[in-house]
Amino acid sequence: MTDQTNQTLPPAPAAGTSRSAASRRLKIALVASVALNLAVAGLVLGAWLGNGPHMGMPRDMSFGPFSNALNEADRRALRSELIGRAGEFRASREATRAEFAALLAALRTEPFDLAAMKAALAAIETRNAERLKLGRSMIETRLIEMSPAERLAFAERLERGLRREGKD
Repeated sequence: MTDQTNQTLPPAPAAGTSRSAASRRLKIALVASVALNLAVAGLVLGAWLGNGPHMGMPRDMSFGPFSNALNEADRRALRSELIGRAGEFRASREATRAEFAALLAALRTEPFDLAAMKAALAAIETRNAERLKLGRSMIETRLIEMSPAERLAFAERLERGLRREGKD
């Protein structure tokens, strides 16, 4: 909880500008910012959840820097595990659609329903966290199954990849 007495108040509206007009512009800016972020997230999720050869399975489940460090056998094993979870991905896709529909409804409601928007964003965040947890679990399992020599080779590839990424 924050101390309410130490928070600064927003600046007063400019002369000739009503508080409701300033408030409306702030809401429009917030909605535009959220919309832009959601558009990017939607593109990513659309590519990830789109109908492909495995009916909604991600075409390429990226594991970030781990992806390039995996050898082809590890990639095949992870791909097979993903295919085995196709039902989970279909259910997740439907839930994601419902969460975004709730967010869109909240954004379009007048007067603006801040609580509904926050609830919808929290649901989307929770689902994304679940996906990250699944990815971490899959990588973790692969690393545990590797021999010491395979883990060492993986670590070398991962380190090389991280060094390359750090040279922007």
